[in-house]
Amino acid sequence: MTHADTLKAAGLLDADLTGGTLAVHSPIDGAEVARVRETAAADMDKVIARAQDAFRVWRDVPAPRRGELVRLLGEELRASKAELGAVVTLEAGKIVSEGLGEVQEMIDICDFAVGLSRQLYGLTIASERPGHRMMETWHPMGPCAVITAFNFPVAVWSWNAALALVCGDPVIWKPSEKTPLTAMACMKIMERALARFGDAPEGLVQLVIGGADVGEALVTSPDVAIVSATGSTRMGRIVGPKVAERFGRSILELGGNNAMIVAPSADLDMAVRAIVFSAVGTAGQRCTSLRRLIVHHSVKDTLVAQLTKAYASLPIGDPRAKGTLVGPLIDARSGETMQAALAAAQAQGGTVHGGAQVDGVAGGTYMQPAIVEMPAQTEIVRHETFAPILYVMGYETLDEAIAMQNDVPQGLSSCIFTLNMREAETFLSSAGSDCGIANVNIGPSGAEIGGAFGGEKETGGGRESGSDAWKGYMRRQTNTLNYSAALPLAQGVSFDI
Repeated sequence: MTHADTLKAAGLLDADLTGGTLAVHSPIDGAEVARVRETAAADMDKVIARAQDAFRVWRDVPAPRRGELVRLLGEELRASKAELGAVVTLEAGKIVSEGLGEVQEMIDICDFAVGLSRQLYGLTIASERPGHRMMETWHPMGPCAVITAFNFPVAVWSWNAALALVCGDPVIWKPSEKTPLTAMACMKIMERALARFGDAPEGLVQLVIGGADVGEALVTSPDVAIVSATGSTRMGRIVGPKVAERFGRSILELGGNNAMIVAPSADLDMAVRAIVFSAVGTAGQRCTSLRRLIVHHSVKDTLVAQLTKAYASLPIGDPRAKGTLVGPLIDARSGETMQAALAAAQAQGGTVHGGAQVDGVAGGTYMQPAIVEMPAQTEIVRHETFAPILYVMGYETLDEAIAMQNDVPQGLSSCIFTLNMREAETFLSSAGSDCGIANVNIGPSGAEIGGAFGGEKETGGGRESGSDAWKGYMRRQTNTLNYSAALPLAQGVSFDI
């Protein structure tokens, strides 16, 4: 299937893909596939005003009715799964199963949010005053800006949008400039759901495309109640303070530098399978990609030999081809960044296996995944490089391994492979992993939508997707009702007049 066929199947060819200023290239072959019109910064006030108008209507719609819109979105996504997955592959370079899996994440979060629309529970709280009742209620907050990254061009939007919509918040989406076509395809699907829904306010879900000036308008506007931003820690350092300055709410999901500890008791065959997917899936371009492997000295040589053999057999190439497991990096600059990191690792004492550019694949930036044996956790290891590089280090005691894992600025995902219950429980305890996600005998990548997703430290502290992440899209109100004829004060204060 050609690039044009993929866009046609997704219903995008009736859009203006030639008259814009934003050039979109496919990482598969580097070809320019579209020129998309960008949203003018001068128009952002109108976009935000429409979202505010929509909010005043949508917040009064009963939550289960709001959930009906998300249910319809899930139905439309099911009907268009193959077509949207193909656009993800075209624009982000993911292999076919990963492109389809990303759309499945969208479907799953829609299912979750539909159920949530009938479960926006508050608490009833015991009052110390007789004849009083305390309770907690949750209310919509206002327009939610969703700023997404190229590596999950549609799933992360849905994590936020599905929850925001059932919580009563309009959504303004700014996708990565590298992946606007997937966003446009999603909006086509969203429009079909809105048409079936029938009475949604205009401006409930909007798409804006552009660079820093468009993002700046969303981040600095006091009329945008929530800014959910996924991307680099550098981006978060810009967005977070600007939202905080106006006392807005930010949900930040930033960098990861995820580690796996492999203990002496680990099932090494299982560990190898988990390591390979976690480290090279999406060509190492997931925020949850495995970047650091901390292995007990007694099994380190054996595990590295098994991994080197497994890496040598990985099919690298066109992500649309059957059997391919490693597709391209997003662009040539990413390949240069990978090569610079490998050179730095060598300079810091590392031994590199793999990591060369793959010849014979036209156009795109295809790299051999690299395994790098390091003498210690050096500066380059503590830095997140968004590429398929796996740093391997040894350890002797579990305390040493946990300390090494935690000794990085990021705190997103982590895991341990062990059959020792004490080690597993220690890893999950307050003295163990300091990450937002901690797994046992599972890799750090591939989170399910049922759990809240996000991490600590330079990962930003935000939570998206499952569990009670919905609370980030609503405001909490504590209510006290006095149904007595008296007016006692709390804490026994006396103030008689």
